[in-house]
Amino acid sequence: MDVPARDSPSEEVSISSFRSEYPPVDTWKDEETGDEGTRAETFREDPAQPTDAAELSLELDATNCADNDDDLGEDGGRSGKKSYAETARMFKLRRNLDQLDCFHRQKEHNVLKAREELKVCRLHISELERQRARVEEEIEQQKEDDNSAAVFRLRAQHKRLCQELQQEEELESHVATTLREHELEMCQVEVEMGRFSLLRVEVQEDEQAYQALQAQRGEARLQKEYTSTQSLQLRTQCLKARQAATQKEEETDYQRTTELAQASRQKAALYLKETINRMHREEAEKEQQSRGLRQKRMQAVLSLKANIACTQESLRAQQTRARAQAWRQEEEERQLRESLQTQGINSTKYMYQQKKLQEFHQKKEEFQEKQKSKRVEIVSKLLLEEELLERRKRHHALLFPPTQRLERLAGQERSPEKLLQSLDPQPAKTKEEERKRQDTVFSDSSSSSELSDQEESRDLEEEQGLTDSLAQPEFTGLWDQTRQVHQSTPNEDAKSLQSRAERRDMSLLPVGKPPVAGKRVIQGKEFKGSPFISKPEIILFKDFDVGQVYKKKVTLTNVSYTTNYCKLLGVTMDLMDFISISFEPPGPISAGMACDMQVIFQPMMNKDLKGEVQFVSAAGPFSVPIRCTIKKCDLSVDINLIVFGTHVVGQTISRAITLTNRGALGTCFTLVSSPWPSLAQSQLQAQAHGLSQASSASTELSQERSTSVAAASDSQESPASRDSGELKSERKSQEPLLVSDSKQSGAQTPAVSETLGGVEAASGRHSLASEQQEGGPALKASTEEPSDSSSDITIGEVREGEVGPFESVKLEIVFTPTVPGEAKLDFHIKFSDPTCEPISIGVRGTAVCVPVWVAQPSIVLKICMFDRLYQDSIVVQSRASTALRLTFKVCPELRNHMEILPKTGYIQARSSFNAKLKFLPRRSLFEDAKTFFDSETGVLEVPLTVQVADQVRPVPFTVHAVITSSDLCFDRTEVDFGHCSIYESVKTSVRLTNLTLLPQDFGFLSIPQFVQVQPNDGFGTLLPLETLEVDLIFSAKKAGEYSFQLNCKSGINRDFPLACRAVGVHPPLELSHSLVQFGATAVGDCSTAVLHVVNAHTSLNEFTHPVPRIGRDPVAPVGPRLFAFTPPENSEISLTPRTGKVLPGQRCLVQVTFRPRLCDQAIREEAVRLLCRSEELSLHELERVTKAEGNRKGGEQEGLCKREAPTAPQKGKKPPPARPQAKQTLKEKISKVSISPKTDSPFRAPNPADIQSGSEEYAVGRASLLHSFPEHYSRYVIPCFVSDGEPPQSDLQAQPSCSLLNTLYLELHCPAVRPPLVVASSNGQTTINYHQVAVGQKVVKKLTIQNISQEALELRSSVLDLSGPFSLLNALRRLGPGATHTLLLAFTPAQGKRYRETVEIHSPNMTLEITLCGMGVDPLLTSSHQAGLMDFGYMLEKERASQVFKLQNTSSLSVRFSVLLHSLSLGCKALSGADSFPALLSPGPEEQTHSTVGTQNYSGRSVFNVTPIEGTIAPGKSQDITVTFLPDHESLHYSDILKVELMNKSTVCVMVLKGAARSHIMYLCGGDPLAVPTDAVHPLPASGDSEHTVDCEKPPLPVLLTLRGVYREGAMSPAVRELEVGCICSTQPMAKKNVEFSWEGLQAMQQRGFTVEPTRGTVDAGHRRTITVIWTPPCGLKPNEVVQVCAPLTLRGDETEVYSVTLLALASRASQDPSHTN
Repeated sequence: MDVPARDSPSEEVSISSFRSEYPPVDTWKDEETGDEGTRAETFREDPAQPTDAAELSLELDATNCADNDDDLGEDGGRSGKKSYAETARMFKLRRNLDQLDCFHRQKEHNVLKAREELKVCRLHISELERQRARVEEEIEQQKEDDNSAAVFRLRAQHKRLCQELQQEEELESHVATTLREHELEMCQVEVEMGRFSLLRVEVQEDEQAYQALQAQRGEARLQKEYTSTQSLQLRTQCLKARQAATQKEEETDYQRTTELAQASRQKAALYLKETINRMHREEAEKEQQSRGLRQKRMQAVLSLKANIACTQESLRAQQTRARAQAWRQEEEERQLRESLQTQGINSTKYMYQQKKLQEFHQKKEEFQEKQKSKRVEIVSKLLLEEELLERRKRHHALLFPPTQRLERLAGQERSPEKLLQSLDPQPAKTKEEERKRQDTVFSDSSSSSELSDQEESRDLEEEQGLTDSLAQPEFTGLWDQTRQVHQSTPNEDAKSLQSRAERRDMSLLPVGKPPVAGKRVIQGKEFKGSPFISKPEIILFKDFDVGQVYKKKVTLTNVSYTTNYCKLLGVTMDLMDFISISFEPPGPISAGMACDMQVIFQPMMNKDLKGEVQFVSAAGPFSVPIRCTIKKCDLSVDINLIVFGTHVVGQTISRAITLTNRGALGTCFTLVSSPWPSLAQSQLQAQAHGLSQASSASTELSQERSTSVAAASDSQESPASRDSGELKSERKSQEPLLVSDSKQSGAQTPAVSETLGGVEAASGRHSLASEQQEGGPALKASTEEPSDSSSDITIGEVREGEVGPFESVKLEIVFTPTVPGEAKLDFHIKFSDPTCEPISIGVRGTAVCVPVWVAQPSIVLKICMFDRLYQDSIVVQSRASTALRLTFKVCPELRNHMEILPKTGYIQARSSFNAKLKFLPRRSLFEDAKTFFDSETGVLEVPLTVQVADQVRPVPFTVHAVITSSDLCFDRTEVDFGHCSIYESVKTSVRLTNLTLLPQDFGFLSIPQFVQVQPNDGFGTLLPLETLEVDLIFSAKKAGEYSFQLNCKSGINRDFPLACRAVGVHPPLELSHSLVQFGATAVGDCSTAVLHVVNAHTSLNEFTHPVPRIGRDPVAPVGPRLFAFTPPENSEISLTPRTGKVLPGQRCLVQVTFRPRLCDQAIREEAVRLLCRSEELSLHELERVTKAEGNRKGGEQEGLCKREAPTAPQKGKKPPPARPQAKQTLKEKISKVSISPKTDSPFRAPNPADIQSGSEEYAVGRASLLHSFPEHYSRYVIPCFVSDGEPPQSDLQAQPSCSLLNTLYLELHCPAVRPPLVVASSNGQTTINYHQVAVGQKVVKKLTIQNISQEALELRSSVLDLSGPFSLLNALRRLGPGATHTLLLAFTPAQGKRYRETVEIHSPNMTLEITLCGMGVDPLLTSSHQAGLMDFGYMLEKERASQVFKLQNTSSLSVRFSVLLHSLSLGCKALSGADSFPALLSPGPEEQTHSTVGTQNYSGRSVFNVTPIEGTIAPGKSQDITVTFLPDHESLHYSDILKVELMNKSTVCVMVLKGAARSHIMYLCGGDPLAVPTDAVHPLPASGDSEHTVDCEKPPLPVLLTLRGVYREGAMSPAVRELEVGCICSTQPMAKKNVEFSWEGLQAMQQRGFTVEPTRGTVDAGHRRTITVIWTPPCGLKPNEVVQVCAPLTLRGDETEVYSVTLLALASRASQDPSHTN
């Protein structure tokens, strides 16, 4: 069938037409999107968005297309392949048909529903009609009964029924109409469905075909899956077969490998133990080496760190001392000058003399130091040669007889000492002191090094020979002291030899660096000890073999406080043939640095060697000890006393002793019985012997010096020997303790070791060893065969043998008791090595014959609670050879509390029996067993017995226990929470106490939802007798009264109730947030939060919503409420608004701001603390400087006294002359002057209240607190009081009533941190006040900010008002830690008013607000010269004239002004001379009047000079401005413009400056200006033509005078003009002081109608005279006819000038030009 042919557009048109003709009745709304639409929209096709089924089918077709291409091809061949469009069309049709069916079902449902409603309505109508009929009948009946009340009631009921019936009828008609509409719609839908019936059939057929196609595809896919599954099974079977074969081969290989491994394991088992032991030893050695290396490195780092710190400290001390010394010198000079000035002495001269004297002494000391260094250099060379000679002599000492050697040595020793005497002129006492100091240094640095006995005796003989052969010296002190030293004691000989060797060693130092003698003070610190330390401290070669070569590396570290030198001198004589040193001198070594050397040891004989490596340094000699030890035996046992304890006769017990050799040499041992008394008695005898010979032992030790020193050095140098010595001492200290601990021995050993010292104990042991050695042969003879003192204790099979190096041997001791009683045996272990002492061992044991005993005679049940069951086991052991019957007996007092099960039993031979002890303590225990139980302490001690059959004595044992209760106790029985708001929680605390002696677990169970128990949610553990505070938190869910009970259950399931009650309150207002948590806010920043106060109480209906009330009180009325927040005063919290009014159903916004700040009192206290600390430091520094100055002065005075003391005159020298008396007097005067500062007045700390808030101290304290501000967390709880209603209308000012129970609480969590950004300038103020600034003036201020955090900050600023007066001139940059940045902020007011603005500096963690404020003021400046013209008149050239005008400041701030000249401004400056044409070529006089700049000076200087040109006028003050006119040549056209401006470019006044200059005293002014002035076009006069110009006659000067006559009413009015002749008053001497003038050609003028008055005259200096010219038009003159006449005017002054005056006259009518009247 052709599907596309039936899918014509007519079908779609019919569907759309159906929708348009029958719109849907009801609408639907999408709940998710909220969009409304009609049900008809469901039929709208959307090809862009297909249904899910269509998409799924298309996807299935697309995915199956690739897999089933063949199947689809076959299907297409048979039935035709459907396209995707056809499939999509099928699904779309199905969707539309389903929607149409759904619509039909809905319409059908609506019809059924309407029918049901109509049916119900009709039933209701019929029921109402029946009721109405019944009522009508009743009415009739009541009427008949004449019951009016019933009639009225029934009539009302009838009326109501009629109304209801009418309503139901109306409803019936409406429902019927609706039913008809629904039926019509349903019929329309059915008709439409019938129209689409063919289309439905087509869709069904297409769907069946599609399902068949899908079924075919599924079958094809199943077939493929089955085929692939079969192939997979075949492959799996093949794989399993191969795996089985492989596994069989692997099993065979594994079996073969196992056999080989077992064989190899059997072979390797023999060597495994030895290999593991060797590996363990190697690992232990490596670990020990690594540990030692780490320790060395740590010590080196620590020492280096300490040296660096010491060096830094010394550098700081040096700098401080240098500053103090400079300050002290300045103070001394100042005080000395003051003292000298007061005494009338020239201080400058005296100071100069003192300086010269100091320079002289300094040069003298330098010269002496040079001499000393040269002497030391010579002596060092001589001593070096002497040392070389002495070494050679020691090698060949045996070739010479002793007498000859002594004589030669005497001669050689004498010459160097004489040389030293001649080179060192110091007194003998000083040399002896220096030598003693050197002896001390040498003995400190190398105390462990000594000479051998042979070398020491030889040196003593040499010294004796020297002292006998020396003659009397010239200076007797040194030799007498040396002789006394040798004769005093024999022990002093070595010291003298050391000092002599030390002097020889000192010669090996570098030249110019003598060794330090006496106290070595370096950088203010006294250095003691050796200047170098070695790692290791002692060079140890342990367990060496002859013929081998051993090498060790030694590190020398400079531990002095300065740079040092190190030089190798060699090794001692005993080690010279065996030890070789490889050492390269490193040169100067800084403090803390190290150098290396290598020590090579090649032993040639088996003998202990000791000595030292000797060095010399700039700080003195030092040495490194060397110890070489041969292989030795180090034997010890693990225990010296064996205690077997108590055993039954017939038993055999064995113990083992471990004999360990920790040395590298093996030896043979033998166990022999001890012939001495018991161990305790021998120890007591040895201690008593030590006490009696304590003094003799100390004397022997002092005499046997070499032996004791060697033993001490061996104990210090060898770790192994030190360990063995410690073990020996521990053993010997443990022996008396072990003996005293044994109960059966009965020997009590007193602690005598406490009274004996180390020397006395050593002497006692030494004497005991000597006695043993003396009686050794006899003892050996008597104890050749070991015979046991006790037959019960025997020694095992191993009685002798050999112990190899680092091996151990087990020795067995057997105890077999035969007779009851105590058995003892003392024996010792002897060794074949004579250096090893015998080891004594004691054995103790006790035998008993009791067959039965309790293994635990004291049973401890620890702590028990009442009414709790406790159990334990009683173990009974038997030694008997037969079974015995046991009976356990409990005292009658405890039978109700204690029980033993079974009570009777049988114990088998040589076995044990277990019984069960049950203990249940009851509360009546104290009453039942008063004798066994202590009620105060709770201790129970019960004696029990075990009765054994056929045994008279029972076996006792004891049961111990501590009885305690199991109670938990609250500190109160009831908890009242009071009134609690539903928005808050109330917390109260109760104390829970554990009354028992055991810890108890507890927990609060079944807690109501409105209660919380903390901590740990009400669970925990209470220690014995511990009291825990438990927090109970009550949170009311609604208003009401609460009464409940909390149950605390212990770990043993005991309940402890606690009653609680509370009242819930519902306030009329609520807060949107009751908890506000601010972020970390820096000091100076602010954080803001917003919340709302809500009045949700709008109805009194308590059933629809919770209503505000207190408990069960009446509901609060609906109405507006007032609220008021009361934050703490002077706190960091601010709320806006704090009070307000909230209407019902509304809310009020409240802003909470947190601004952390520093406390003002804390800032003041910090400022006081800093002041006190600064003063204290200055006082300490002053005291230290004063003390150092006193020490220096004391040293100078002592040195001065020594220099002034008379010395014995030397041979051939004259005594020094005495100093003059004047110097002594001057010295006394100087000594009287005190230079120490006065520290009498102690510093008094100021009162913190005296610190002003804007002072520098206040700013320093604030900055210190900001830099060290610790992070702190603040919590505020702010109450919000709520009113019960509005105040009464009659009195609005009255306070409204307020209930505290309705109070709301706002909790704020406010963490404050240190600000990363602070203001470093302006004393830390964040407000910049520009004060008053003139309008238009720009004022710039700087503000410095600093980053005090540990990280860099990216800064940015807020945008200022672009039209405002404030501006930020520089950009912000990235600010590193500790860096600063300066902000440039400008203020330019545009109007006269106040300005205020805030700029914010933003950083990642803070916003710094800077407030800018200022006031703009309009400047008011007035000028005294109100006219716009300042005319200087005529004056002679090169003379000056000045005029003054005043500027008055009438504003309230200083005003800055400037005076400008137009000629000096840019672009308007006129050119001088012939090049300047200042508006002179204008055609008429109108343009000339607007010229600004006239003629200028030839010199280039300004014609007009103004002073001052700028300045500032204070408020209410005035300023005089002087204008000076100074022309340098003749001109009548000097002019300029003067302007006075303010800083805001506003103009105060503008003046025109004019003036004229003449070369002569006469001048003529008036007339009409000419178009081109002659002086502007004349060239500059030449100097060479000056004489020529004088001789030639000058041309007359032209003057134009125009007159206009006017005809008025037939008459002619005359025209009048004036000319002025003036005389300049000059200070220069003139031949003639006045000016004369005269006219010529008056007749011609009169003919033309001109009249001049006066015709001649005289003008005095400084005056002017007016000449009047009158023109009367002659008769017959035509209008507008010009009359012209020229008349000369002569002026005679210092020179004669002739003016050619041209008179032009014109007559015109008045109407033509009325403006040109006279």
